[in-house]
Amino acid sequence: MCTAPDGRVTEVSRLACCLPAWYSGISWTPGTDRSQMPTSAIWPLKNVAVPGEAVFGAWDPAAPAEARSWFEPAGTPWWIAGGFALELVAGRSWRTHGDLDVLVLRRDQLVVQEALAGREWWAADPPGTLRPWAAGEILGPAVHDVRCRPSGSSPWRVQVMLDETDGDEWVSRRSPAVRRPVAGLGVTVGGIPCLRPEIQLFWKAGSPREKDEEDFREVAGSLGPAQRSWLARAIGATYSRRHPWLARLREAGGAGRSGAAG
Repeated sequence: MCTAPDGRVTEVSRLACCLPAWYSGISWTPGTDRSQMPTSAIWPLKNVAVPGEAVFGAWDPAAPAEARSWFEPAGTPWWIAGGFALELVAGRSWRTHGDLDVLVLRRDQLVVQEALAGREWWAADPPGTLRPWAAGEILGPAVHDVRCRPSGSSPWRVQVMLDETDGDEWVSRRSPAVRRPVAGLGVTVGGIPCLRPEIQLFWKAGSPREKDEEDFREVAGSLGPAQRSWLARAIGATYSRRHPWLARLREAGGAGRSGAAG
């Protein structure tokens, strides 16, 4: 247990409690590489603040097949997302993964929580911080990500991403105009539901990191015409009509037509 500056007591790891006072008040900007953060950076964990894995903890990502054994009993839609999904659909691997993302619909959050009862859940609330997710608590639209692990002494295994719906449609939180039927969000590979590549790449296009650029290079050429068209429209309408991926999508389409003609 640690006492915060305002007098409240916060339970964090023993390591965090032992860190020197100059670590307090540190924060993290989503999208940055935490391993490269200077100690002067700011990390706003609620009540007590220390950098990196000292509070947030290490990862040991679950394998997609293991995640299936956890989420399938819930009986609600779910999809492997992130780089793992892209590789599963492509049928090959090109990089390592620091975590495992699983997409579920916000409306199903308590069903999923109950199906994985007995595990420890921490919500990113607000983004860039973590706090416990209580059993039966409904997370509002400002909370998009929840980490899950077997216990407080275990590494994180899964990050659950909560996405929005409008009736039978999935609605992107980055642009309500970007929608897809929930029934068409995924493709099943070896019994494992995966987010469709064009939808995953749309998310990655928002602020591409090095790994996102790598994923795009590996996947763009294998997208079909309808997938490329949807992705280009979504990127142009949401981010920029001058987004660098748009020209590369056109090039990938041209290469595909040339190959078919040959």
